[in-house]
Amino acid sequence: MNLSRLALLFLLMVPVRAGVETFYLGTYTDASTSQGIYIATLDPESGQLGPPQLAAAVKRNPTFLALSPDQCFLFAALSDAVASFKIQPDGSLLAINRQPSGPNTCHLCLDRTGRELFSASYDAGTIAAYPVAADGRIGARTALIALSGSGPNRERQKGPHAHSVYVDPENHFLYACDLGSDRIWIFRLGGNGQLIPARPPAALAPPGSGPRHLAFSADGRLVYVANELGVSTSVFSRNPSTGALTLLGTEDNIAPGWPKGTGSAEISIDPSGRWLYVSTRLEDMMTVFKISAPSVSSQGEASQMPSQNLAQKIVRREEIVPSPVTFPRSFALDPTGKWLVVAGQTDNRISVLKIDSGSGRLTPTMEQARVGSPVCVLFDSR
Repeated sequence: MNLSRLALLFLLMVPVRAGVETFYLGTYTDASTSQGIYIATLDPESGQLGPPQLAAAVKRNPTFLALSPDQCFLFAALSDAVASFKIQPDGSLLAINRQPSGPNTCHLCLDRTGRELFSASYDAGTIAAYPVAADGRIGARTALIALSGSGPNRERQKGPHAHSVYVDPENHFLYACDLGSDRIWIFRLGGNGQLIPARPPAALAPPGSGPRHLAFSADGRLVYVANELGVSTSVFSRNPSTGALTLLGTEDNIAPGWPKGTGSAEISIDPSGRWLYVSTRLEDMMTVFKISAPSVSSQGEASQMPSQNLAQKIVRREEIVPSPVTFPRSFALDPTGKWLVVAGQTDNRISVLKIDSGSGRLTPTMEQARVGSPVCVLFDSR
């Protein structure tokens, strides 16, 4: 075993015994110093970062990542493919296989069993489904759906741009955010890897908003959507039986008067369900919303309030703080909900912010680490 391998084992295995959390970083490798997928550690008591180490050398931009439910396999969206890896005892990744996907594959997710993989191709405006074997191997594509439509932004919305895919908590529906058509497409998960359009097949976001990523409430009855072009967050109620989404309202992520454009990126809810976080790249901001959700009926309809007031009743913007990194493409909360790790794509850094347990507010720390073009932060919750 060579010295670099021994060093990686020492750096990773010693902190794990001390209760340090592990997370993976997806990156852009084109025109970057990055060599692939990285692994790093976070001390949940102090917020201290361990230095990122190369977990797998991967070309073709291994950007967004997903872990299998048993935390044994990791999957990556590449420029034109989806790839699978076996997680080794030291946290490094052993390549298993890959399958072709659409151009600029920008996001992927697994169903709740870990036996179905879904991907989104931004340039093609398509979503795809693949089976996953027990050994983590990705099978041949079983479904390919071409989205349709356009939006009022002539520069960014001439056609569909699938930006992300998510499976609901009940493992019944797949939701796909389409920046190009201002829609969240909805598909029922069918047998043999099929995707069946729901009724209705999509929900409309505000015109020109460009939905990018979403997050489910803990009970799955509310869906929060980060709109990239509108630099806003839309709140939908969800009917678990039909999968249908009903728009309840939209709140700005940054203060009125700020420029709109290529803006909001990632969205996440803290483990307690009380705080919603959104990153905005255009102005390098992090936004904190307080969640005060009203009761939601079994049909997914928010209770007894005028629709124009619902979003304001559900989320309230608590603060907007400068991001400690430039172009905060993505971030993740650690499993304890004490820390937020944000990835700065253009300044090649990750940084840690402390989360106040009482207010949800963010405080930058001195903890930072260098890594080339980080795009995705994904915690291993084992």
